[in-house]
Amino acid sequence: MKRTATAVWNGSGKDGKGNITTQSTTLNKAQYSYKTRFEDGVGTNPEELIAAAHAGCFAMALAFGLQGAGITPDSLEVTATVTLDVSSGTPTITESHLDLKASIPGITNEKFQEFAKGAEQGCPVSRVLKAEVSLTATLA
Repeated sequence: MKRTATAVWNGSGKDGKGNITTQSTTLNKAQYSYKTRFEDGVGTNPEELIAAAHAGCFAMALAFGLQGAGITPDSLEVTATVTLDVSSGTPTITESHLDLKASIPGITNEKFQEFAKGAEQGCPVSRVLKAEVSLTATLA
């Protein structure tokens, strides 16, 4: 299974602008720019999209882990905070922190922590944040 997203950028880094479209078109030419990434502009940015992907992936991984043990959560609320450090002059994503608030009837805290850790380590987005990146570049 493969999923795609396309980003189109026009202009310079600071004064240019771009848009992002996902295969499902949930994002359809969603705007992004220097201001949306480093200031307070209207639109999205790569770090926000990584955070959304990480939160969604983790919640689903935890739900599947619990399901495998015959446990059904009432709710799993996950907030992912992706940190972009710009202090070194080279912007670097340094962390994705997951904050989980869960309502799961009949589970002990010990078991809950075990399932949460398993989901954090097994979630595909957690793993891709540690993965090798590859590139094919073609000049048009």
